[in-house]
Amino acid sequence: MNAWDWIAGALLVAGVGIQVLSCIGLLVARSTFDRPHLVAPASVSGATLVCAAIVVNESLSQGGIHAIVTGAILLATGPVLTHVTARAARIRETQGLVVLPSELREAAE
Repeated sequence: MNAWDWIAGALLVAGVGIQVLSCIGLLVARSTFDRPHLVAPASVSGATLVCAAIVVNESLSQGGIHAIVTGAILLATGPVLTHVTARAARIRETQGLVVLPSELREAAE
């Protein structure tokens, strides 16, 4: 085992750790609007660290390039999907795009 194997292992453990913590957070979250905040790290950081571990292990071979492309797609689409999911939940809860009176009071304060 050389240093690159240790680095790849550390990146993999960190990425999987973020994924596991996000899953545990989803089980514990109470509301629909708490859940997107717990999914975002898994879709951005966790998956990107796993892809980085693959790149360290495979370098710029076919597998490494696929990992780079996959990581870039996840970085670009993860936050967008999180936002769209939260917005859809909000529309479903309020029966449309409306500002609730309690939100107006909070904004005035």
